Amino acid sequence: MAGIADQTPATGDDSYRRIVAPLLVPTWAMIGIFLVLPVGLMAVYSFLTKEFRGGVDWQFSLAAYDQFFLYRGLFGDEPPVLEWTYVTIFWRSIWQAVVATLLCLAIGFPAAWFIATRPPHSRGVWLFLITIPYWVNLLIRTVSLKFLIRDNGPLNEALMGLGLIDGPLPLVNTNLAVQLGLFYSYLPFMVLPIYAAVERYNFALSEAAADLYASRWVTLREIVLPIVKPGIVAGCLLVFIPSLGAFLAPDLLGGAKNFMIGSLIDEQFKGSLGNWPFGAAVSMILMTLVMVALLLYARSAAKGGAA
Repeated sequence: MAGIADQTPATGDDSYRRIVAPLLVPTWAMIGIFLVLPVGLMAVYSFLTKEFRGGVDWQFSLAAYDQFFLYRGLFGDEPPVLEWTYVTIFWRSIWQAVVATLLCLAIGFPAAWFIATRPPHSRGVWLFLITIPYWVNLLIRTVSLKFLIRDNGPLNEALMGLGLIDGPLPLVNTNLAVQLGLFYSYLPFMVLPIYAAVERYNFALSEAAADLYASRWVTLREIVLPIVKPGIVAGCLLVFIPSLGAFLAPDLLGGAKNFMIGSLIDEQFKGSLGNWPFGAAVSMILMTLVMVALLLYARSAAKGGAA
C-alpha cells in the first residue's frame, strides 16, 4: 500500500505550485536584491562607527543612535541630555506630511469623484490630464514651482497686476512653499486609488438612500465613505509615506528653517565628511516608525473587520 501511495499522481495544488514557483523566482530575486539587501546594508551601517575623515570604521557600536537621542557636548564629555534637535525635525516632518496628506485628500477626493462620474469615454482624458505633468522629472517640477512662486515670479506679478496685493508675497522658504511642493508632487497618488474605488461604487445605493429621505451628507458619511474607504486609506498612505521622507521640496522651497527628515538623511551622505552611520541610523528610525504605524493600522483594521 505504501508503494501505491508513493506512486499516486500529484494533486492539482501540487502541480500548480510546481508551475508557478519558477515564475516567482525573478520576482523574489528583484525583491531580495533591490529591497532586502539595501535595507540590510543600511541596518549594518547604522551600527558602524564614523571615521574622523569621513567614511566608516568597521567597529560596531551604538554611537549613531546615541547621537540621535542624546547630546553629550561638543567633545562628548558632558552629562547626556535628551537631544531635541532631531526630535524637532522628526515632528516637523510628520506635521508637514500630515498636512500635505489632508490637503491632497481635500482636493483629491472631489477630483476622483468627478472623474469617476464622467461618461466612460471621457474618463481616460481626465486621467491623462491628471498624470501628464508627472511625466516630467520631480526635480524639474519642483524648480518650476519655485520659479512660479518666487518674489518676482508669475504668481506675484499677476496678483500685483490685478491690484490684489501691493507687494510680492514672501512664499519661498516658508512652510507654505513646502506644503505646495508636497501637494503638487503627490496629488495623483491620492486621486488614482480613490478613483479606482469610486469607479466600483454602486450608485444605486445613493439612489436608494435618497428614496429613504437621506440627505447628501448622510449618504456620503454612512454609505459612500465606508465603501470607498480602502481607496482613501491607500491614497493617504501613498501620499504620507513619501512626504515624510521628501527632501527636494524642503531643500528647494523651504530653506534651512524648514529642514525635514529627508534633508537630514541626505546631508549625512554628501561629500567625504558625511556621517554615514548616523544617516543610516536616522533612516532606520524613520522606517521603524512607519512600519509600526502601518502594523498598528493593519491590526486595528483587522479587529474592525472581525467585529
